Amino acid sequence: MPAKIVVLGGSFGGLTAAFELKRLLGAKAEVTVVSDDDRFVFMPSLPWLIMGWRKPEDITLGLGGILGPKGINFVHEAAREVNAEASKVITTGNKELPYDFLVISTGPQLSFSEIPGLGPDQGHTDCTFTLAQAVKTGQAWRRILENPGPLVLGSSQMVSCFGPSYELAFEMDAELRRLKMRHKVPIIYLTSEPYLGHMGVGGLGLSKRFIEDEFAERDIKPLVSQAIEEVTPGEIKLKDGTKVPFKLAMIAPPFKGVPAVAPLGNPRGFLPVDKNYRHTKHKNIFAVGVAIVIAPPEATPVPTGVPKTGFMTIKMAKVAAATISAEIAGATPPDTGELGVICLMDMGDTAAYMQAYPLLPPRQSSYLKKAVWAKWMKLGFEKYFLWKMRHGLSGLP
Repeated sequence: MPAKIVVLGGSFGGLTAAFELKRLLGAKAEVTVVSDDDRFVFMPSLPWLIMGWRKPEDITLGLGGILGPKGINFVHEAAREVNAEASKVITTGNKELPYDFLVISTGPQLSFSEIPGLGPDQGHTDCTFTLAQAVKTGQAWRRILENPGPLVLGSSQMVSCFGPSYELAFEMDAELRRLKMRHKVPIIYLTSEPYLGHMGVGGLGLSKRFIEDEFAERDIKPLVSQAIEEVTPGEIKLKDGTKVPFKLAMIAPPFKGVPAVAPLGNPRGFLPVDKNYRHTKHKNIFAVGVAIVIAPPEATPVPTGVPKTGFMTIKMAKVAAATISAEIAGATPPDTGELGVICLMDMGDTAAYMQAYPLLPPRQSSYLKKAVWAKWMKLGFEKYFLWKMRHGLSGLP
């Protein structure tokens, strides 16, 4: 009988794990992907969608169309519960999916409700972590171009993904300058990070000095080490009493584990795993990407989380898939090595290449370079990765 493997999530980690498991195991595994979204969204391009430089159809792929040809089942429902003792997933449509192995790549729950007035649905701020949110934020951005006013971009407390906010600050600055209206739109960068360029990992090489210099040159005002008390229409109140006015505020919300898997995790619902991304208690459960716990490198005055980028998530998914394959074959699990990170940060008219190994300090090496070639790399990676997913390839990240 083939091993039953269920994968929760249809984004970077989930698809990479599913394709890699099928490639390694073939008929030895029955692989099922469970996702509440029937599309793969290339999330690194969501800031470009907000700017009007991409359309949804440019950066999305139908999951059924790419999973079916590879012999991978697709269940278009959200997971409601994981019963780890019985080794089964229960979906929102009351399907029961038994598994021999489970791979969790569910991403975060965006916990807007932790801060009164935060969020695009029940609050007064915009966001860029889903396709629908990015479309709505793009509409708000175009209203700014028609009727200028102050922008506030950044991240609240308990965030572990800072890159999109930095990218949008640079992109919006560049676009406003191109339109010769930058002087009409003050930009404030509000963040829980203890300093610019910290990014939840203690900085990346010279990132602190680099971001500070770039913001000074572009007249982007930073407010660092800040926690948000509440948001009211047109105003953000910080916990130190400061009030920040805005016409458009795009703020990343606190992150938590999604409800279906949170009971298997720490108090915020993130899952403890070993070096092969196996759950520390449930040995047939693996987790990758934002769903896992990575301890911060240092305590910060305002709590921040460690980012798990798409590059990192792909690496994790491949290790998890190789470990499951080895266990089914009775072989030795792979040596994982240290987890590093490569980031391409768009800056509107240019970009920055960032690399760090290992992820957290002290590091063996780090590198940061602002260059037009980094912009071309980011454009090229978008095309390459969408092509790879369209053809069901796990390949190199």
